[in-house]
Amino acid sequence: MVWTGTWVAERLGVELVGDEELTALLGLALRRNPKRAHLLVSSVLGKHVPQHPSVVYGSGLGLGLRVRELLGADEAENAVVLGYAETATALGHAVADGLGSAPYLHSTRRPVAGVTTAGGFEESHSHATSHLLLPEDPELLAGKGPLVLVDDEFSTGNTVLNTIRGLHERYPRDRYVVVALVDMRAPADRDRLTGFAAEIGARVDLISLAAGTVGLPDGVLEKGQELVARHEPAGGTAPAPRSRGGYAAVATPVRVDLDWPAELPDGGRHGFTPAHRARLEAALPAMTDALTEALAVGTADPAPAPGAAPHTPRAPRVLVLGFEELMYAPLRLAGALEDAGLDVRYSTTTRSPVLAVDDPGYAIRTRLVFPAHDTPADGPGERYAYNVAGGGYDAVVAVVDSAADTPELHAPEGLLAQLAAHIPHVVLAVVPSYAPHPREAVEPVVPSAPHPQAAVEPVAETESEATGPEESGLAAIGSEAPERSSMLPEPLRGPAFSSYAPEEVGWLLQDLSDVELEAPTEEREEAIQSGGAHYAESLPVEYQPSDRYQELFHSALESTAARIAHAVGIVTETVLAEKSDRPGPPVLVSLARAGTPVGVLMRRWAHRRHGLELPHYAVSIVRGRGIDANALRWLAAHHDPADVVFVDGWTGKGAITRELAAALRESEEFAGFDPEIAVLADPGSCVRVYGTREDFLIPSACLNSTVSGLISRTVLRSDLVGADDFHGAKFYRELAGADVSNAFLDAVEARFDEVADTVDRDVKDLLAGDRTPTWEGWAAVERISEEYGIHDVNLVKPGVGETTRVLLRRVPWKILARRGAGADLAHVRLLAEQRGVPVEEVDGLPYTCVGLIHPQYTRGATGADGKAVASR
Repeated sequence: MVWTGTWVAERLGVELVGDEELTALLGLALRRNPKRAHLLVSSVLGKHVPQHPSVVYGSGLGLGLRVRELLGADEAENAVVLGYAETATALGHAVADGLGSAPYLHSTRRPVAGVTTAGGFEESHSHATSHLLLPEDPELLAGKGPLVLVDDEFSTGNTVLNTIRGLHERYPRDRYVVVALVDMRAPADRDRLTGFAAEIGARVDLISLAAGTVGLPDGVLEKGQELVARHEPAGGTAPAPRSRGGYAAVATPVRVDLDWPAELPDGGRHGFTPAHRARLEAALPAMTDALTEALAVGTADPAPAPGAAPHTPRAPRVLVLGFEELMYAPLRLAGALEDAGLDVRYSTTTRSPVLAVDDPGYAIRTRLVFPAHDTPADGPGERYAYNVAGGGYDAVVAVVDSAADTPELHAPEGLLAQLAAHIPHVVLAVVPSYAPHPREAVEPVVPSAPHPQAAVEPVAETESEATGPEESGLAAIGSEAPERSSMLPEPLRGPAFSSYAPEEVGWLLQDLSDVELEAPTEEREEAIQSGGAHYAESLPVEYQPSDRYQELFHSALESTAARIAHAVGIVTETVLAEKSDRPGPPVLVSLARAGTPVGVLMRRWAHRRHGLELPHYAVSIVRGRGIDANALRWLAAHHDPADVVFVDGWTGKGAITRELAAALRESEEFAGFDPEIAVLADPGSCVRVYGTREDFLIPSACLNSTVSGLISRTVLRSDLVGADDFHGAKFYRELAGADVSNAFLDAVEARFDEVADTVDRDVKDLLAGDRTPTWEGWAAVERISEEYGIHDVNLVKPGVGETTRVLLRRVPWKILARRGAGADLAHVRLLAEQRGVPVEEVDGLPYTCVGLIHPQYTRGATGADGKAVASR
């Protein structure tokens, strides 16, 4: 029999080394995922490969019995089992069954209204990384007994270690047991688990069916992506099925009423107790009868043709197909049908995008593609059923929960229609989605806001105000779990990443330069305003300035260099004064990317004027999701958080100021960091540490990557950023010919000496005065929003820098300019002219200008051709 990993092994050189059982337990396939090329495909999990339910359930049950033997009866009585969504939800449940009396909880990717989140974590290699823990009983994880964590495979151990670390901080215990079908860790990962156990002072055991390692040759990711591109079928549909023995397809699925017991959870999403297990066991016989009756329609052997010899009747071949996280209930139903004498296989649908190749040596032979049908929190997308088409099934029982029994399920392109095209008899069984009983409400903690509307205001979407992707790691509500600094890479530095000198800045980012992320302006705006996508999931097409625009940039730089140098001196001297009581120098942490040139200039000022070598890093922060937690963990492991000073380019409404403060305030882990931000210009009066509060042209706002070290905005995509990753950005090496990043820095630095005396005088006055933020810019934004009928302050972008960003990468409606504003607005007027955007002169405007994003975006809106600027 051909091993189902042969096809991949021969083409990529991937090999499994270890126990002889490995090839019986695992095949290989190729992921459609830019982070990992291969997929270990289990033959006993019941996810991608249909398998006898007795084999699937027996594998987990046997592991549970081994855990019980390891722990002993007394400890086993107090154990709690935690499984991982989506692949290990049934496996973990079966392990809990083997333990006997252990309650069970699995993580979920489906938020549930009204249920308190006990934690969450990220899975770095997965296609969909975000997990939540939503126990109905908030004390489920709080006991002192052993915690048993169950996953289908143990590859690096990062996910499990992060989970234990986060839970151990809240619910410390003496013992953990990690259970997996296969343990494929490298020796270094095994040593890391041993060291981690010693670090937390707990015993951590591991149990698996087999162990080994995966041998990966150099360049396997690129080769894997090339293979996927070469073999991906058009449209992503499965190949034609094999013969079904002449049975006619049934056009309309048959719905069966299972009479699922009231108040019996459909799985372990909110917890599943031994009492629940007993109720399920009692109800299985009646539900099995209902399914058997439904399957009897249309699945009998056809009568022999006239004159043909009689044949021995065979049992119908039935597939029980579960639904993503809903694995345990379908598995138990499948097992009951198997016990009743039917020829049954079991598998489930999945989110995981995998290449299908119809070859005996490849683990995923066919693929059905259909739209998500449970209104997922992360938006619509494709879902898959593997090795179903062509499986020779006479009938399929599709088991879904009631949250997934939607019009999309029954649509012409939906799952049921896809099944009916390949299997002659389709039965639909709907299990009620369990709704936890509401508990006594707890008064929510609302972070204080500097302005009455600040707590409910959607924060800004512009680069200087929010520039990076979401945090990861397991956390309690509003907090993040610590990450081992040894698991995080060193910062990226030029010239390998960015055109800045290596000592100028260390980028706490991951390099996504080879990933296609750019999208046309109109598509991005439509997706952002409709809520269909987050602004950080894609990048705008990099604007390439016309000759006329470049002339404006250089002219503006020449005329403002001294003014910028003065502001750099003021903000740097203020930082040095306020950190003068610290034993070490300040650590500058700029918010990528608008803050990065400012951070470099501040570093140069401190060196030129005081001989100081200030460490400088760039990190990302994202609208509504806070600052990169892994970047903060790296910083905390290498520097005293009290020395860190966050740096940005300018303020608009001050949204990023609130975003950073909220992220740090809500996490005890990061309490040592000061949430204040130092900015070059603070026209909105939002911060205490600034170079000026005037709204003037900062030439670095005129361009994108070509004035910021050729680095893109930071990127948030769940398929690209995992638990052990910094957030992403691109290095536009191909734009080196247009790069003015260092020319901008050098031009400003050249004016340091001439402004030094003025800076020394002015900074004394500034430090002696009242720098309390007034947030006066916020009131102006609210007034403008109402006066112009926008009624959404998030579409009002105040200040020269923010207005420039609107013109470069959004769909602008109009520009408000302070009457009499001169050279500071030359580049804004040029961009507005090139995009056909009206500029309206306004009296009494507190900012030099304000950009208004089109309030009711349509494809006919200004700039809807998707071009940032029409060069002239």
